Amino acid sequence: MKKFKHSEITPEKVYKNRRKFLKNLGYGFSSLSLSLLPFSNHSIANNNISNLTSFKDVTTYNNYYEFGTSKSDPYRRSQNFITRPWSIKIEGEVEKTIELPIEEVLAIPSEERVLKLRCVEGWSMIIPWLGFSMSKLLNKVKIKSSAKFVEFESVYNPEEMVGQRYPILNWPYIEGLRIDEAMHPLTTVVTGLYGKPLPNQNGAPLRIFIPWKYGFKSAKAIVKIKLVKNMPNTAWKNASPREYGFYSNVNPEVDHPRWSQATERVIGESILAPRVKTLMFNGYGDEVANLYSGMDLKKYF
Repeated sequence: MKKFKHSEITPEKVYKNRRKFLKNLGYGFSSLSLSLLPFSNHSIANNNISNLTSFKDVTTYNNYYEFGTSKSDPYRRSQNFITRPWSIKIEGEVEKTIELPIEEVLAIPSEERVLKLRCVEGWSMIIPWLGFSMSKLLNKVKIKSSAKFVEFESVYNPEEMVGQRYPILNWPYIEGLRIDEAMHPLTTVVTGLYGKPLPNQNGAPLRIFIPWKYGFKSAKAIVKIKLVKNMPNTAWKNASPREYGFYSNVNPEVDHPRWSQATERVIGESILAPRVKTLMFNGYGDEVANLYSGMDLKKYF
């Protein structure tokens, strides 16, 4: 995949038109992994999920309960959230614990990744993220063979994160992956979007994004990464295990107990636009289905 400097990122006004976006990349698809571009997947394109979600929608319609439960709360309440100084600790089943200043993490070369976000509530977005594979961060430590899972911990700061003043979830926010999921090239450490630094409401200064899983798996404002022997007791699984499983792969055949997952609403489309069919693994099955070979994905949801 071609590495992009921030100065090479396509201007925002060009992003808004898919054809212009593709034309203005100008680097040739031989240098890009087409599997990372959802609109290169014919089944997704045929479902009309081909246009990038606008910067405005991406940054004002968010789930980020640390700032409140309304979709507008993160934008309204996070603008004064302080993200410097900041550091990321990597600990647990590793030979040596390390703590990296955010500047060192952000110095890892980012690349442009146009990936689809699917929310468990039934809506989706196509977002031009900036980031790098999680494996590049995990490779900074020597992982012990006893480590089977990776646990992500978000910052706990109820003074600035007003949503943490209420027992909506058991704070701080915890999420996790199996080691092989975390090391998969599509598992992304996000540093920005639309060619800009990551906004507070989207998880600044650093978040995780796993495109084949529902959005709540992608923890924001990360302060700790812990390699562990046992499956982490994650925030939403802990809050309602009947509704939110550990794996949380996008699966149209496994409904949420309170609603269907068979279709989704594309954010930015007209309210009159029909819902579109949800794809297994959010359309990334060719890349990730092998991770779950032999597993009953209705049981391990």
